[in-house]
Amino acid sequence: MFTGLIQATGIIHQVQGSASGASLEIHSPASFAKTRVGDSIAVNGCCLTAVSVQRVRKAVRIRFDLLQETWRLTNFQHLAPGQRVNLEPALLAGDRLGGHWVNGHIDGPGVITRWEPHGKDYRLEIAVPKHHMPFLVPKGCVAVDGISLTVADVQRGSFGVWIIPHTRTVTQLSDRRVGDVVNLEFDATAKLVSTMVERYLAAHSRSRPMPRRRKH
Repeated sequence: MFTGLIQATGIIHQVQGSASGASLEIHSPASFAKTRVGDSIAVNGCCLTAVSVQRVRKAVRIRFDLLQETWRLTNFQHLAPGQRVNLEPALLAGDRLGGHWVNGHIDGPGVITRWEPHGKDYRLEIAVPKHHMPFLVPKGCVAVDGISLTVADVQRGSFGVWIIPHTRTVTQLSDRRVGDVVNLEFDATAKLVSTMVERYLAAHSRSRPMPRRRKH
């Protein structure tokens, strides 16, 4: 489990993807020096398991193996060495929950359609597939590349959020541009309710008897 509060950014050292599998290596800051093989880390919001940990000068090189499903649903396939990624270690018992519950299970990608300053703040708009729109409601939660954000508004095929300067500074959002692909994880409660309602309506429509025709 995670909170969506980014603890640091790392630098991609290597990213590889093929039909046989995928892997990702990042250079993380010294604050991740206690990372061990088997630990869970959210990388751009995606929960990954460290399979190799090496100390490299003042940094820590961590390698992750990726499932093909992970490769397909995330923006890792669009990243390259030298680019930054958001990092958050798994939540520990007793830690403060300052964002919202984030599982690290990416629902799919979104595409930035607007990213611009408004006074001291920033406006971010993201296009999403039609089948994900029911999971978005104003004032609801969404994780964008692992960042816990509040949905400001919902349009047809997209949604908007507001970013404060601090969030832009401590994450890789300052590197983002229009057209970039981001990882999205929608609120678990919204997904559960939407799925239950959809199943109920589907079952109800099947069990409803057909109206009888009147005899003349």
